[in-house]
Amino acid sequence: MARHDPYGALREANYRLFLSGFVCSSTGLQMMAAAVLWEIYQRTNSALAVGLTGLVRALPVVLLALPAGHVVDSVDRKRVLMWTQLAMGSAALGLAVVSWSEAPLWVMYAMLLLTGCARSFNGPVRSALLPQLVDRAHFQNAVTWNGSVFQFSAICGPILAGAMMGWLGLAWPVYVVTAAGCLLLAFNAAALQPRAVESTAPKGVSLSGMLAGLGHLWREKAIFGALSLDLFAVLLGGATALLPVYASEILHVGEFEYGVLKASPYVGALVMALFLAHNPIRRAAGKAMLWSVAGFGVSIIVFGLSSNFWLSLAALALGGAADMVSVVIRHVLVQHRTPENLRGRVAGVNSVFIECSNELGAFESGLVAKFFGPVFSAVSGGVGTVLVVLGIAWLVPELRKLDRLDEAEDGGSGPGGAGPGGAGSDGAGPGGPGAGATAGGSGAAGAGPGATG
Repeated sequence: MARHDPYGALREANYRLFLSGFVCSSTGLQMMAAAVLWEIYQRTNSALAVGLTGLVRALPVVLLALPAGHVVDSVDRKRVLMWTQLAMGSAALGLAVVSWSEAPLWVMYAMLLLTGCARSFNGPVRSALLPQLVDRAHFQNAVTWNGSVFQFSAICGPILAGAMMGWLGLAWPVYVVTAAGCLLLAFNAAALQPRAVESTAPKGVSLSGMLAGLGHLWREKAIFGALSLDLFAVLLGGATALLPVYASEILHVGEFEYGVLKASPYVGALVMALFLAHNPIRRAAGKAMLWSVAGFGVSIIVFGLSSNFWLSLAALALGGAADMVSVVIRHVLVQHRTPENLRGRVAGVNSVFIECSNELGAFESGLVAKFFGPVFSAVSGGVGTVLVVLGIAWLVPELRKLDRLDEAEDGGSGPGGAGPGGAGSDGAGPGGPGAGATAGGSGAAGAGPGATG
């Protein structure tokens, strides 16, 4: 067996160019996400108003994800990445103007809606483009480093946003920084030299073409189980959307401490991502994913019951670490079993799962908190997450029995299909701890506490 190189992806200049822009864009988006939640809660004192940000951000992704994935498979992915980053940077500048002028709240929601439209294309294109930026042998390493950088930005972003808001007493400068980060990735994207691939994706937009990614996920039961687990577990466990409420009303802390709380899941996730970069998951991947999501649910229960700042920090950090395991497994699994010509469309469907879990989870938490209080919202969500794990383990035995991530199912994609050439975040990334990696997320690619990247 060849010796594992934990820095293999970082040795490739093309990937370093992408990653340097991604860390700036992702950090800015994390700053914006933290500032928006805090600003809206300070203006309204309403958990529901905070939760509505998730609904506004999720709707365009859910509605546009299938056509966005089709576009990503049909046109130059580098150009799509560049233009979507320009669009997100412009929306962030618009948000700065809205905040500076103290425009009505609905205008702020409108800017978030525009950001969501850009993210509908940005997440899938980052996902689909990554295999063209690294050597096949370095793909899992690139996914893990994407996760690591996303977690780093998700730590720095909320803390920087909290510090800036606490020092200046204003939120709009945070959005200006976000715009600068997005524009930097757009500039770097223009200089990328992705590896050419032969795509058999249809050029015209058709319903059957858009649904092809969904059909592929339905056939690959292990992938479908992993995405369903993420969807329902994080939809119920989206209590971190209530952090402005917890910080102000339960823990009685200010802007900076709020930023630290929001960053803490990503501290745990970063530590876990660095560990996985050096010790990749080789066997019993399905069981590892199920246990990690169950651990995330338990951490949400502890967070919900805590009225101590330090215990809340620890619970969120442990939840982020547990969630990072599932983010990496899900992300690599999807890409190993997805043919090249379907990557954009599969990433589009994947983004629907991620957005429904993270952003609609925020709305669900805010709605429950309005009627039953934030503690009930968090604790019941954590309990629901654990129950979802038990249900998925029983209903999808293919996930429970999943061993190696690079094994094809029923003949799978093979080298001519996905291979180790998978996707980026959620976003954020990974959306992780949430996903996205997501990030960006978004976010990765991500699940868990908020793949807003």
